[in-house]
Amino acid sequence: MLKLLKIEWMKLKHYRTFWVLSLLYVVSIFGINYIVLYIQHRIYEAKQAKGMAEMILGSPPYSFPYTWQATSYVSSFLLLIPGLLMIISMTNEYSYKTHRQNIIDGWSRRQFISVKIMMALLMALASTILVFLTAIIFGLIDGSSSFTFDHVHYVWYYFLQAFSYICVGLLIAVLVKRGGLSIGIFFLYTLIIEEMLVKVLNRYANYAGRYLPLETTDLLVPFPNIERMSRQITGTPNYTALFILALVYLSAYLLIISRKFETSDL
Repeated sequence: MLKLLKIEWMKLKHYRTFWVLSLLYVVSIFGINYIVLYIQHRIYEAKQAKGMAEMILGSPPYSFPYTWQATSYVSSFLLLIPGLLMIISMTNEYSYKTHRQNIIDGWSRRQFISVKIMMALLMALASTILVFLTAIIFGLIDGSSSFTFDHVHYVWYYFLQAFSYICVGLLIAVLVKRGGLSIGIFFLYTLIIEEMLVKVLNRYANYAGRYLPLETTDLLVPFPNIERMSRQITGTPNYTALFILALVYLSAYLLIISRKFETSDL
């Protein structure tokens, strides 16, 4: 597997789009969290708003231990970028016929798709490490509490969320095969279709929208303290059920990806 991963890396290391999007993602993670931290400081420093902010938000979101949860939540809005990277990586194989060449060179179909799944896993892991370090940095910048690993489990929920988004991108790429169309479907589903379904089902089907594929992982990482307000409106979600369902969905993604690539025409 390590040898196959090295070959996969050779495909990416000279691909400019990969590096541009990766750099954009890193900068955006720090940037979006800095914006939220800046707004937080301005709210809490304003005397006329401080009392209201403390009543609604409680402790500053980027103070320890809440920084793990806040950073994970805010960073999750950028998970479309690693998903986009995964789509580009896979659809380029179809566009340039490199997947055929790899199989002609002796790879099995299972080996090929396993490497892509492993790349998705490594992307999710890299994203999680970035969020973990960002949470530490912004927690220290906030400086209103002592360092602690309490609530760090939200970072692991973020890993599950990141892996799910990336696998959805890989799934669409395997099913559609065309780059532009795959990207369009990915953005359309994640930004519009599922959001519409969530709102409709939550309103007319007793909040069943919370059990849709990506919504299950989104709900595992709520913004600190705001979740208390949402619970009063929608009730407390069953987080154990959400976690299990997220794993079921993830297993389904991986199964469909593997079966589709192994059985479809090259």
